[in-house]
Amino acid sequence: MTAVHTEYQGNLQYAADIVLCIDATGSMSPVLESVKESALNFHDRLTEVMEKKGKSISQLRLKTIVFRDFGDDPDDAIEQTDFLELPAQAAQFESFLRGIRATGGGDVPESGLEALSLAIKAPWERGLDRRRHVIVMFTDAPAHPLGSVGVEQQTYPAGIPRSYDDLFELWGYAGSQGAVMEQSAKRLVLFAPDEQPWEDIAKDWDLTLQFPSKAGMGLEEFEMSEIIDTIANSL
Repeated sequence: MTAVHTEYQGNLQYAADIVLCIDATGSMSPVLESVKESALNFHDRLTEVMEKKGKSISQLRLKTIVFRDFGDDPDDAIEQTDFLELPAQAAQFESFLRGIRATGGGDVPESGLEALSLAIKAPWERGLDRRRHVIVMFTDAPAHPLGSVGVEQQTYPAGIPRSYDDLFELWGYAGSQGAVMEQSAKRLVLFAPDEQPWEDIAKDWDLTLQFPSKAGMGLEEFEMSEIIDTIANSL
């Protein structure tokens, strides 16, 4: 029985989609380079951990959403890529990440919930045998309430929920009718401060893990390892 089980496990096709939401406002300058380097090493590290578990990823796609503040400069409040398949599109992925610069931000809260909304509504993989859909949020600041800043701007993305409750419905929960993500596949990892709305999200949303961050503090190695292990252990 054991031999059959091992052979079957080896034939499974694992698909991992990861959306990185990266705060690129001025206060993130000390941590941004470590976030970028960690993102660039994502493929190799996840592959290594999966191999130790006797598994391999058939498809790994990463999408990056960079956010700042619609209340400060709406023209660069959101930048994003499509899903890029690694390692095939590694050069395109690296080029985008290398071009991210920490700038602006205005007041303390940023447009993190808009980025999270876009991540939830991403075109996630629906095929292959087993899927994991992971959103990783990197920020050192609280977020503006949805619908409070920048809604009238032409650059404000269409289809963004106008309230926290609507966003929660979009994320979904067991038995939810409004969820857009696959319940068994989704995970949310927050590298975010113990401030609103991240505190409530970490407490109230299912399948969510938070690593509290502080302004000016870098991404610790153990935290990135935890993120990699969270993905690998759930496949």
